[in-house]
Amino acid sequence: MVLSINNLTKRYGYLAALSGVSFSIEKGSVFGILGPNGSGKTTTLGIVLGVINSTGGSYQWFDNQTTDNPRKRVGAILETPNFYHYLSAYKNLQIAADIKGVGYHNIEGMLKLVNLFERKDYAFSTFSLGMKQRLAIASALLANPEVLVLDEPTNGLDPQGIAEIRELIIAIAKQGKTIILASHMLDEVEKVCTHAVVLQKGKVLTSGKVSDILGSNDIIEIAAWDFEKLESLAKSHPMIKSLIKNNAGKLELTFSGTVATSDLNDYFHKQGVSISHLILRKKTLEAQFLELIKKGT
Repeated sequence: MVLSINNLTKRYGYLAALSGVSFSIEKGSVFGILGPNGSGKTTTLGIVLGVINSTGGSYQWFDNQTTDNPRKRVGAILETPNFYHYLSAYKNLQIAADIKGVGYHNIEGMLKLVNLFERKDYAFSTFSLGMKQRLAIASALLANPEVLVLDEPTNGLDPQGIAEIRELIIAIAKQGKTIILASHMLDEVEKVCTHAVVLQKGKVLTSGKVSDILGSNDIIEIAAWDFEKLESLAKSHPMIKSLIKNNAGKLELTFSGTVATSDLNDYFHKQGVSISHLILRKKTLEAQFLELIKKGT
């Protein structure tokens, strides 16, 4: 296990920033820490990176005690990229390498990885926000850490910048590194993360594989001329977990397992109901997230 968090708490006077947070992160995963503002995402990262003291609970990196200085195996970006504006990308990475106590042999490779090699001699001040963020990721990777921690890496970026960071995260993950990503950009998390935890007001609402969090939550929208019979038959279907009539006058069905649309159509057809409308809609992580947050309030 790369990181295990057990009953972590953090209080600021009467305010509980974290209340008994527990979850684990497996090696090689891309792990998303999700939650609205004030949910405890950054506080959690700050504690496990040693920049914030916890009030209670514990955490372990790499199945070792935190006193074993595992931070040398972790690269992190918690704040806005901070470089010398008048120096080039290459010079800034040389300074970062000096601070980390590593040589310059990885600099060109990291610049190529983050697609900034052609701009290596340009001043940092000429970079876009997305380029600055990619340079920060290159800096975090200079010492070849096993884990990369990113706090809101796409915050403030335009669509192109978001896509570039997404592709970069995927590329880094393919190298076998574990990535821990705190974000409220749910669509991006769904595209890159293998596992996630959802926080609200300092508490864990759910955690696990992204596919499990989404679960069997596909929605099938269905309609027929004989709506009353359709609704009655839907209520008796053994796999239908819930049904609601939406504003368009159609039934929205969710299921306790996987049901093929063709099988559903056959079910109604055999009982004398001709389906006039049937659409499968995949439930997004954003929709599931909003439901979890609503249940947690």
